[in-house]
Amino acid sequence: MKSFSKAIVTATLLSFALLAAGCGNTWQGVKQDTSRNLDKAGDTVVKAGEKMKSD
Repeated sequence: MKSFSKAIVTATLLSFALLAAGCGNTWQGVKQDTSRNLDKAGDTVVKAGEKMKSD
């Protein structure tokens, strides 16, 4: 019975570790995507401003 309990605890800890790693990777991806989108939006605003100056 002890080995069964030990296996359950090990499986639970492993599951939590994988979940935490997955969430960390997702968070990094979200930050990178947001950064890229903000850069693109900034470039669009700059181009629009330049176009308004030239008109």
